Amino acid sequence: MDHQTAARIISPALEIKGLIKHFGGKYAVDNLDLTIPQGEFHALLGPNGAGKTTTLRIVAGLLKADAGSAAILGHNIATDAIAAKRLLAFLPDDPLLYGKLKPLEYLEFVAGLWSIDGDTAAPRAEELLKWLDLWNNTNELIEGFSRGMRQKLALAGALIHDPHVLILDEPLTGLDAAAARQVKDLLIERVKKGNTIVLTTHILEMAERLAERISIIQKGRIIAQGSLDELRALAASQPGAIAGATLEDVFLGLTANGA
Repeated sequence: MDHQTAARIISPALEIKGLIKHFGGKYAVDNLDLTIPQGEFHALLGPNGAGKTTTLRIVAGLLKADAGSAAILGHNIATDAIAAKRLLAFLPDDPLLYGKLKPLEYLEFVAGLWSIDGDTAAPRAEELLKWLDLWNNTNELIEGFSRGMRQKLALAGALIHDPHVLILDEPLTGLDAAAARQVKDLLIERVKKGNTIVLTTHILEMAERLAERISIIQKGRIIAQGSLDELRALAASQPGAIAGATLEDVFLGLTANGA
């Protein structure tokens, strides 16, 4: 067994320790700790400005932390960036696509960035486009795609190199009900295969239905974490708690009281 394979077996999918990021003296991420095991569907929830996107952008290597560390399957994103990023995919809420390309051209381009040969990339691209109901649009330019179609194609691009850890920032933005179901089904299949998914979303019903564990972040810190039942138990001690509360009730109660 080589070192990288061993690391995948024993290391958490994502491990954040003491992460700090501030802008102009204001802390966006404040000494945040978060560990997510392999094979878990994890939701990172919080109010606007809580630090969710900043945290994920640091994990993806798009921002540099002021202090602390983030590691993907044992690979530090700051000191071992190439190895970490090969195992990771990050899909922002407003992904950049190239409008003058067609879907297969775009996926071929992304696969090339990951040094994936054509014989491997072609069937993988076809499978993803069919799964996301974009196969009939392969002869169209991306610039003519709707917001939802762009979002699905961006997801296909994120998955083309078969990442072990998938980080999604508001993945259902702009999707209608049918498209949202396609995306959710695809994500569930990824987790069943042992992959790890971390997502932020304001659609709390999605987190409630899909996530095995949930972390609630406020003012740059994790204020609560656990399964929905565990969060319900925590919220039950708060003023005005609701028995059998939905995730929305729990979320609003915990963030209002700062857990």
